Amino acid sequence: MILRQLLSDVEYELMQGSLDTEVSSLCYDSRKASTGSCFVCISGSVRDAHEFIPDVCEKGGTALVVEKDVEVPEGVTVVKVKDARLALGLMSAEWFGHPAKELKTIGITGTKGKTTTTYMVKSMLDKSGFKTGLIGTIEIIIGDEHIPATNTTPESYLVQEYFRKMVDAGCKAVVMEVSSQGLMLHRVAGIMFDYGIFTNLEPDHIGENEHKDFADYMHCKGLLFKQCKLGIVNIDCEHTNEVLEGHTCEVETYGYDEKADLRASNVTLFRKHGALGVMYQLHGKAEMEVAVDVPGSFSVYNSLTAIAICLHFGVDTKTISDALGSIKIRGRVELVPVSKKFTVMIDYAHNAMALESLLSTLRQYNPRRLVCLFGCGGNRAKSRRYEMGEVSSKLADFTIVTSDNPRFEEPMDIINDILIGIHKGPGEYVTVPDRKEAIKYALDHACEGDVIVIAGKGHEDYQEIKGIKYHMDDRELVSEVIEEGDYNFEL
Repeated sequence: MILRQLLSDVEYELMQGSLDTEVSSLCYDSRKASTGSCFVCISGSVRDAHEFIPDVCEKGGTALVVEKDVEVPEGVTVVKVKDARLALGLMSAEWFGHPAKELKTIGITGTKGKTTTTYMVKSMLDKSGFKTGLIGTIEIIIGDEHIPATNTTPESYLVQEYFRKMVDAGCKAVVMEVSSQGLMLHRVAGIMFDYGIFTNLEPDHIGENEHKDFADYMHCKGLLFKQCKLGIVNIDCEHTNEVLEGHTCEVETYGYDEKADLRASNVTLFRKHGALGVMYQLHGKAEMEVAVDVPGSFSVYNSLTAIAICLHFGVDTKTISDALGSIKIRGRVELVPVSKKFTVMIDYAHNAMALESLLSTLRQYNPRRLVCLFGCGGNRAKSRRYEMGEVSSKLADFTIVTSDNPRFEEPMDIINDILIGIHKGPGEYVTVPDRKEAIKYALDHACEGDVIVIAGKGHEDYQEIKGIKYHMDDRELVSEVIEEGDYNFEL
């Protein structure tokens, strides 16, 4: 591609060379530069890509997109921009031929519910004949290909590359999680979403390398509604109006509020054969009874969001019911079939806020005992350990403290920190450092009517110890314990 065309949507200043330079590849990682590359220099929080310009030139790079003044050989074209991340997003869209224009694009933002909702939407649309791609926290799905995710919202170049692969694979739609970081760092630049979704907002991702404060976090969430055609938002969230401030899209609402375009009423919780779920009546743009085999009131919001989206695709009520009745999201209140007499589930809850939300939800089902098994990651804030210990001790009847990713710390040091929080609550507890042995302890002592939560790892399939990642999957550990033990569980 000619550089001039690659820059067609970018505001820039030509500092050196020619815009008629031919570009053979677009990259933002100097290690991937080669003869004819156009290298976009991103000033990251860890390394500044401008430092690697000599390496790129040595490899034969012919064009540079920079934010700073640089000195390079005469044969290299230099273009200066105010924001290299924004430029990368716009250039990536051009490089891959604007694939978003060939897809129905759905972007979901919010503190909680993004992952579950994306899978609900994909399930409904796939069942209706709309082949749908997915980009999210757990993975990227393109047809039968599943690619593990490293960020909730990938870098803009990868987003556009995935979109192009989805189009080539015959996808008609894509549903993706759009994080506040992703919006702030222009990872979805160059995309006009057909549907932008807002789930909810709570203080999160605030810190030195994330958002400076809650106002900034909220502002970044709201950016989605300046680059979508229709916004579908949770009317019950107290921050919805602030998130929508300055929006340029049409707006639809969902929630419990009588003013909502799609609303839920008569919510009831159900429990059958070890499974937990929720039922409610749907009103407004559609009238039906909804049953979701995922526990908790947050399942009402997640399913409402998914239904609100899929109604725009003409999905019928039977398909919606079938999809919600068979939904299973890896590591998100994921029920593991062990016994009809008690419930075992795996969840990603790895901080106090998430654990409190999960345990409070499960309390509503009045289990005989609520058992919480978890650990905390090493080389992370100790406050998280105290807080999670306290939450579990106050909300669970029994806590099994075990190991998570100890990284470069000793597991027992982490466990002892957790116990400081445990002692602030009334719950009973035991410490079993080996995670598999901890799961065995939970199953050995399970009683009829118990709900057992294995928390913290969720979809992860590894344990990190001393800089090495070892394969470990909570689902597999449950299966191994059952296979190796003398159990007589009735499924």
